[in-house]
Amino acid sequence: MKEKNKVNPVLSTCPVCKHELRVARLHCDYCETTIEGSFTLSKFNYLETEKLYFIEIFIKNRGNIKQIEKELNISYPTVKKMLDEVIVGLGYSVEDDEAIYSKEKEEPKSALKQSILDKIEKGEMTVQAALELLNKKK
Repeated sequence: MKEKNKVNPVLSTCPVCKHELRVARLHCDYCETTIEGSFTLSKFNYLETEKLYFIEIFIKNRGNIKQIEKELNISYPTVKKMLDEVIVGLGYSVEDDEAIYSKEKEEPKSALKQSILDKIEKGEMTVQAALELLNKKK
């Protein structure tokens, strides 16, 4: 039996063919007005729940990466990766790490060093590659 006041999140993709869905009907529970037509969803409706939660935490912490790291208990590179995934999910492009590292003004040296240390720790970068990258920065 269906609950009358139960509200489900809007589906953004078709469960059968995986194409984008459009909203065809809007309804006001207060005055019982119904509007039918073809309505688009916002870009955010197409993001996974995990990415929406990340955006909520990002905004709550006013983009402060250190606070986001603490609240989500994740490292700087993970915050950066999640932010990149959200950016791509919203339809924008993201520069790769090499392009970002080559622009000193975009990332403070201490954050770059921390990112490199995190990559070494995770086995994503060798010590030799890290030294070469840091020597290029001098």
